[in-house]
Amino acid sequence: MDLGDRGRLGKEGEDLACRYLEKQGYKIKERNYHCRSGEIDIIAYDKKTLVFVEVRTKTNTLHGTPAESVNHIKRRKIVKAASYYLLDKGISGVECRFDVVGISFMETECKVELFRNAFV
Repeated sequence: MDLGDRGRLGKEGEDLACRYLEKQGYKIKERNYHCRSGEIDIIAYDKKTLVFVEVRTKTNTLHGTPAESVNHIKRRKIVKAASYYLLDKGISGVECRFDVVGISFMETECKVELFRNAFV
């Protein structure tokens, strides 16, 4: 799979994740927030909680599930980016959490899994 295919797969996964989260009651605030610390795929509200969502999309599980691919290095980058986001937007006094949406595109089906409070 070339980078173009990976990019399309990632975009398709993020679109699917947004639709799934909206069905779960999340209100999408922003997508693909970039800063020098990294990127946050989706920023949304789940009721009054501000949620930073990492989306992982895979077409096979040879190297683990999508959610398992969010290792400690990636988690650290997401936390730093979230801290920067809060400062950048002047947001304080709001409860925050980190969720992961794992999407598996298999031959005949697509599986979406939401992991709330996936890490701190």
